[in-house]
Amino acid sequence: MTDVVEFDDALDRYDPVMGLEVHVELNTVSKMFCGCSTEFGAEPNTQTCPVCLGLPGSMPVANAKAIESAIRIGLALNCSIAEWCRFARKNYFYPDMPKNYQISQYDEPIAFDGWIDLDVDGETIRVEIERAHMEEDTGKSTHRGGATGRIHGADYSLLDYNRCGVPLIEIVTKPIEGMGERAPAVAKAYVEAIRELMKALDVSDARMERGNVRCDANVSLRPDPGAEFGTRTETKNVNSLRSVEGAVRHEIMRQAAVLDAGGTILQETRHWHEDTQSTTSGRPKETAEDYRYFPEPDLVPVAPSRDWVEELRASLPEPPAQRRARLADVWGFSEREFGDVVAAGALDLIDETVAAGCTPQSARKWWLSELARRANEAGVSLTELAVTPAQVAEVQALVDAGTINDKLARQVFDGVLAGEGHPAEVVEKRGLVVVSDDGALSAAVDAAIAANPDVADKIRAGKVQAAGALIGAVMKEMRGQADAGRVRELILAKLA
Repeated sequence: MTDVVEFDDALDRYDPVMGLEVHVELNTVSKMFCGCSTEFGAEPNTQTCPVCLGLPGSMPVANAKAIESAIRIGLALNCSIAEWCRFARKNYFYPDMPKNYQISQYDEPIAFDGWIDLDVDGETIRVEIERAHMEEDTGKSTHRGGATGRIHGADYSLLDYNRCGVPLIEIVTKPIEGMGERAPAVAKAYVEAIRELMKALDVSDARMERGNVRCDANVSLRPDPGAEFGTRTETKNVNSLRSVEGAVRHEIMRQAAVLDAGGTILQETRHWHEDTQSTTSGRPKETAEDYRYFPEPDLVPVAPSRDWVEELRASLPEPPAQRRARLADVWGFSEREFGDVVAAGALDLIDETVAAGCTPQSARKWWLSELARRANEAGVSLTELAVTPAQVAEVQALVDAGTINDKLARQVFDGVLAGEGHPAEVVEKRGLVVVSDDGALSAAVDAAIAANPDVADKIRAGKVQAAGALIGAVMKEMRGQADAGRVRELILAKLA
């Protein structure tokens, strides 16, 4: 592992400066410059055409939906929207870029000069946005035979060009200064805020584990806040919030060790390793001149009308931070309860469940307990479970009506997840209705009393809390389908 110094020691001697580049993969149906599908998980190299493979004579056409999404992202980031901008060719050779250039934007981005406010440990920190520009994604390389999954040491590489041409928005911050020991936490909070904003705008699936949101973290050190910026490194394609925080923290510690030893920082890309919580060297980092940018000759300029831009501004959703504050107040959750909801990724699910008629507390109960457990067992996210917010609200309505109880509700979820129909259908098919008939319940209560005379004597002696044992016995006998409240009433009537 690379030599590092303690984090606090590094901050005693150096001032970190960050720059964060977040690549957002848009959720358009087709690619940025052709009609190929962007669906995730298809067989390798089955979603390609002459345009995204860069074959001679092919001509790109810009995706109008992607341009609209780019403008909405820019507006949500408080950016100015260009009245006129162009695409450019970014020239470099890499095996997963079949054209040997990437269609991007250079000095004329579609959105620029914005900002976003972050909440970091109760303090509001504003991060300024340099630009948000449109480009196309590259393909995917898979290196086989090596120990690390990297090209170094691999026996061979496989290339999947399905991702080539998928629309990307690259959001680039201005230098983030003065953060000191908070730098890693600010980096994490920034990427989290961008991901949350993309989901609210519905312009990206925003799943970091699938690479929908990826961060390139630039870090440099200088001796004090008044000095010139140091040489930066760029840790590429970091795809989890924890890893973003860890990569920034490690680079501060690593660079400090290099400088303490009298060395110099190389301007290079680096790779993040989750297992060792460290970065390793990638390749020398090019400058803008090395990419030999020039205007893309096969695409016309983009000139969004001001009327269209204002229409898109008016369509923006409620900012995520404002929405969280509103829902926390309306739902009446404690800070901890609401924090658990956000951490579980259940905010939208609970909101939709409440909109379907469920109380906030009941919605939270099901999504964060029973359904979270099932999602964890299946290794999927809550949103991937085969149950909808409307169905969760229907289950709770059946509980509220006394048709089923919480225990039976779990069996109802079993049926819904198994594809047996909506909750009411599952209740009917499985015969899960709560038994509230006094005749059947009275007989079960008598049997429980006879089988547990010592418990019955305690209740007769005034220890009413002992009734729980008899209620449990009745519920077991009736396979959980007894009305527990009525069972308790019958027990106390017979014994108290």
